[in-house]
Amino acid sequence: MKEIHSNYKKIVLLVLLTMGLPFLCHGQQDSEYTQYMYNTVTVNPAYAGNRGVLSFNSLYRSQWAGLNGAPKSLTFSVNSPIGERGVGLGLSVIHDEIGPSTESNVTVDFSYTIPLSTKTELSFGLKGGMNLLNVDFGKLDIRDRGELEFSQNIENRFSPNAGLGVFLHFDDRWYVGLSSPNILSTDHYDDSISSTASEKAHFYLIAGYVFEINEGLKFKPAILTKAVKGAPLAFDASANFLFNDRFTLGLSYRLDAAVSALAGFQINNRFMVGYAYDYDTSELGNYNSGSHDFFLRFEFTKRTINSINPRFF
Repeated sequence: MKEIHSNYKKIVLLVLLTMGLPFLCHGQQDSEYTQYMYNTVTVNPAYAGNRGVLSFNSLYRSQWAGLNGAPKSLTFSVNSPIGERGVGLGLSVIHDEIGPSTESNVTVDFSYTIPLSTKTELSFGLKGGMNLLNVDFGKLDIRDRGELEFSQNIENRFSPNAGLGVFLHFDDRWYVGLSSPNILSTDHYDDSISSTASEKAHFYLIAGYVFEINEGLKFKPAILTKAVKGAPLAFDASANFLFNDRFTLGLSYRLDAAVSALAGFQINNRFMVGYAYDYDTSELGNYNSGSHDFFLRFEFTKRTINSINPRFF
């Protein structure tokens, strides 16, 4: 392929490792989800506790189905407000698999919210934790296994993680957030070998606005922009409709990468489930049958049994 979207950097990394060539790779390694709007705390720690209840969220993504060694990601997070002083706490766990490599990320999220008016709130967030990387070179088809680069697997390689963010929202109407979930740079595959892959700080800008069309219908356009040095700007635009505070239907477009269909159902005042399908519009789409997102949210709410949290973000 003449041009490869930044989302494919990990596959390029594996190909180059297999070839045994010296290289330097700066790519976008952060997990990518079509339904990121339902697990905002993994992108922005300032969102911790922002929904006002104890919230459990889980997302599973199977990317590029049918492609051998394609990425699979599982995310779990829990967050809640603490007391009445604007403090929020959260815990996030992310597990990524691609080819012979697995990476696990565990972070603690802290937020502090300042009311700017009766309906406008500004939250500041910090994230801290660790990454563990494992690579089993035995899963690769290597011509010369005596090469130094593949003589020893990588097991539980530790690296620290630190992030920060801000999140501003007006009631249940609009929001905007800016964050970097990991501001630290980390080098992998660099112990006595000639190959290096560097994880760089990622910067996220998210924003959305909720239009109340009528009593039973809301419309929310939203964007996510992701920037990292050495990779093209990633841009997601989505449009979601919420019917009677229960059914969500929407479409999403990821620049030069995919178009997606999204659906969600608020089962009751505590449970919500969702699904998204990505159709790959890049050249790699010729070799896979798309990507799948599955989402589950459970919230401990004091609201009555027929009440639904009206916030659409």
